[in-house]
Amino acid sequence: MPHHKVSKLIFLSSLLLPAILSAQVFSSDSYTVSNPSLFSGGYSSSDHFGLISTMSQMAIGTSTSNSLYQLFGGMLYFPFISTPVVGATPGNALVNLSWTAADGTNGWSAGGYEVGQSTTASGPYAFSNVGNVLSSTRTGLTNSTPYYFVIRVYDAFGTAIATSSEVSATPVAPPGGGGGGGGGGGGGGVGTIGTGSINLVGRAYPKSVITILKDAQVVSTTIADESANFSASINNLSAGNYFFSVYSEDNKGYRSSLLSFPTTIKENSTTNIRGIFVAPTLGVDKSQVKKGDNITIFGQTTTAAEVTIQVNSDQEFFTKAKADQNGVYLSNFDTDALEYGNHSTKSKATWGTEVSSFSAAVPFVVGNTTIFANTVTKAILKGDANSDGKVNLVDFSVAAYWYNRPNPPKSIDVNNDGKVNLIDFSIMAYNWTG
Repeated sequence: MPHHKVSKLIFLSSLLLPAILSAQVFSSDSYTVSNPSLFSGGYSSSDHFGLISTMSQMAIGTSTSNSLYQLFGGMLYFPFISTPVVGATPGNALVNLSWTAADGTNGWSAGGYEVGQSTTASGPYAFSNVGNVLSSTRTGLTNSTPYYFVIRVYDAFGTAIATSSEVSATPVAPPGGGGGGGGGGGGGGVGTIGTGSINLVGRAYPKSVITILKDAQVVSTTIADESANFSASINNLSAGNYFFSVYSEDNKGYRSSLLSFPTTIKENSTTNIRGIFVAPTLGVDKSQVKKGDNITIFGQTTTAAEVTIQVNSDQEFFTKAKADQNGVYLSNFDTDALEYGNHSTKSKATWGTEVSSFSAAVPFVVGNTTIFANTVTKAILKGDANSDGKVNLVDFSVAAYWYNRPNPPKSIDVNNDGKVNLIDFSIMAYNWTG
């Protein structure tokens, strides 16, 4: 080929091809992939097939338009979606189901949900499509017969992408209506006649304390076992709609993000909540890191979970870490690929088929010098409603419950004027620690 044509081709290639980007090292027990990179693609076709070689990786469900195209360097990153937390409340020949929305990333989003129903634990289930909703009432059931349910999430193309933990409930006849079973599954009775109860089952961090809030007020605490599993029962609840939340604190004093779910309590019945998966805690060892140095990202989650860490930048970066038997994970992230300026990182955990939501995002700066982060302290701050040394969403939720309500607790009434209003929230914002 003449030299001038080669030169033109090289010049044209430099305009059309993206810069080569290195990615993280991926490994398992049986393989290691090091420094994968982007490459140019092509297209071939015949009357019987079409073969596309991708130039890069595109998130599922996106297009190649200028506004929606997503490009990630390195090996293909698989999308994630959290598994729903499911609640089941029995009634007369029926069970009311409710669940949290599945939280997707890297291109996945919930296009709808299916309810799987069985009279046998662990199935097989008969599935029915209920659309993109967060509740369903299963009718025509037999009183005193236990039923088992799962919620299956599917994407915009109708492909199943996640399945919840199983929850059970036993339909009951009204008092005097002739028979009927008790609440299905997991510990704790209804309590006082005319009231209801709730059972909560999930996973957090090994031997961690789990705090349970009802309508932004702490109602119970429990301790996870060595495998990070926990359960709790709350009895003597008046019938009605409630907003329950849970959080946990790790072995270094870092607190998880709040996991919340609306729940209906009915008289003389027990609502079972399954699939609670508390998001990992996350911290960094530097508030500012010198470009090219490592920043250590760490936290705690359930035992032996796989943790996906996302670093937000002009380009999103992903890396994985394996939690040890204590649920502790750690990753040394090379900042050489990050531009100067503000960044943040967050993480989510996978255990079996269960996927947690993301942790709260933690900010850091890439600069010319390194500044190490402060350690967690328990200092009492104005706006710290639960005296944990932090002012964050938990305190905000507690204060929000008391907004414009009479006789708030002194720990909530920050400026001691006998009410909770915008002044209190302004003080909380000033002392915000996240």
